Amino acid sequence: MGLRAFIDRRIAPHFHEGGRLHRFYVFYEMFDTMLYSPASTTRGPTHVRDGIDLKRVMMTVWLCALPALFFGLYNTGYQANLQITQFGYSPIPGWRSELVAALTGFDHLSLAANLLHGAVYYVPIFIVTYLGGFIWEGLFAWKRGHEVNEGFFVTGILFTLILPPTIPLWQVFLGISFGVVVGKEVFGGTGKNFLNPALVGRAFLFFAYPAQMSGDVWTAVDGFTGATPLALAAAGELDFSVGLGANAAAAAGVDLSWMQTALGGIQGSIGETSTVLIALAGLVLAATKIASWRIMLSMLLGMMFLATVFNWIGSQTNPMFAMPWYWHLTLGGFAFGLVYMATDPVSASMTNAGKWVFGALIGMMTVLIRVVNPAFPEGVMLAILFGNLCAPLIDHFVVQANIRRRQRRLREASDGH
Repeated sequence: MGLRAFIDRRIAPHFHEGGRLHRFYVFYEMFDTMLYSPASTTRGPTHVRDGIDLKRVMMTVWLCALPALFFGLYNTGYQANLQITQFGYSPIPGWRSELVAALTGFDHLSLAANLLHGAVYYVPIFIVTYLGGFIWEGLFAWKRGHEVNEGFFVTGILFTLILPPTIPLWQVFLGISFGVVVGKEVFGGTGKNFLNPALVGRAFLFFAYPAQMSGDVWTAVDGFTGATPLALAAAGELDFSVGLGANAAAAAGVDLSWMQTALGGIQGSIGETSTVLIALAGLVLAATKIASWRIMLSMLLGMMFLATVFNWIGSQTNPMFAMPWYWHLTLGGFAFGLVYMATDPVSASMTNAGKWVFGALIGMMTVLIRVVNPAFPEGVMLAILFGNLCAPLIDHFVVQANIRRRQRRLREASDGH
């Protein structure tokens, strides 16, 4: 008996109408559609049929996030193993360090050792995120009497990739709970939220627990205080012509040339470091029309414009004024936000003209926050949330402008007759 047949014969009857677990059908349906496509399909002639439905859109985004995920596993392990094997740091005490020692021995920097070390930190974050998210999604769907939407598949994977690897698991649960409940469900669920739920959850953690989100928490070793390259740039320790200063590079034991930051072998959130892999995913999402190329291009152009303006202005006291646009692109979460976050079709602008304004606003806002506020070198998260707030207003003005143009053409046509 296959799995499909076993579910249909032994499990499903308990959750369907008349079954003793009927009231919990929404939870059964949630896990059933994770494994198989829904059995019910539209049949009436009034329905529009398309090969790209919500489930396929979400799965495509999910698959496009896998390169950043696997590189994040490798880089998390590499950064930790480098400090352990070459510089004598100790792993963070706890069950993770014991498990990593048993799996890798901390004695080499092989691909397998780095992946295993990274997985020991990432997999618990992944499990807690999806467990917490599905609990809240299921509870709201149960209360409202509708099925669980697939939207959380993408929200969950993106949320795990914008966290530092050393974040406590209870904070992961709080963050995803806040993002799902306050960022989406209180507004009606998927398709009705005006903010990106993953970023709402991260923003909550950032302001509620800044020490675990913005301190030197990027490497899974005990006593190592390596800051992210973006934080080093804000502190004036990054020479944009050659990369990290010699003393800082020697202390960190890493190469921080621009090419290294583009490839991703640097400190940072789990999935945000490799600009190259993120860019490749962006090309796939744009080619499949799942993500808006207008938003991505305008966000990049907006960032380039304002970064160049600040380069021209210059500053004797703020080193961030000198950061070229191509360093803004590879440091922090700009590339990740450009490809995965700003292009969220629910919380972004809907009109084509509005997408250009929306993307440019986020790009410029990111640079403005990074440069003008030295205490907060990373600005992508707040810039995208600000853009989400402005998206309905942007679309409103675009629609009104279109209405005025059509009314003017009608008047001109009427006067011509």
